[in-house]
Amino acid sequence: MRDTYRRPTGQVEHEIEIKRSRFITLIGRVTNEEEARAFIDAARQRFPDARHHCSAYVYHVDDANPVERSSDDGEPSGTAGKPMLDVVNGSGMLDICAVVVRYFGGIKLGAGGLVHAYGGAVSEAMEKVEAVTRARRELYTVECPHATAGRLEADLRGRGIDITDTEYGAAVTFTVAVRPGGLDALQAMLAALSQGEISAREAGSAWVEVGSGS
Repeated sequence: MRDTYRRPTGQVEHEIEIKRSRFITLIGRVTNEEEARAFIDAARQRFPDARHHCSAYVYHVDDANPVERSSDDGEPSGTAGKPMLDVVNGSGMLDICAVVVRYFGGIKLGAGGLVHAYGGAVSEAMEKVEAVTRARRELYTVECPHATAGRLEADLRGRGIDITDTEYGAAVTFTVAVRPGGLDALQAMLAALSQGEISAREAGSAWVEVGSGS
């Protein structure tokens, strides 16, 4: 299974008009079935008088294939949810839900027109989506005196190390995330930065949102 993927950072909204019908696209992050249904329900509540609230979503599942679902919500079968899902899958992102709200304008678009409209609505909205990379990383803790913590943090970040947590006690403890197999390089980096006084301790592994250098 994959150990890295991209996901949306927040929610976007985009509207187009085709032959008097309004297509309002909402795209946001969801990480499970409940969040996806809540996102779709929120669109229904926000636009209760719209004729259709079509949807498509894909989310990551550990050690399994991604879950994907789509709904035509009253449009002819295959004319809304599937073209929307095709665009979502084409983006390469996971943990993403798209809802297209349609206000019917009185002019029928036909099956081909609907496929083009729903797919196009999501494609245009997708251009506004900002994404972040989520990756499985090894976690380590790094402890240092308060007096040198600021410099060490800046040095680590400057070298592309992701710091996922900071605790302040008798000393400052950073939790850092590195690529699998990256411990030796991390230890060498810490030794060089601290004249051999600081080393890393294992703290497990986790999914984290990482910077481009990680």
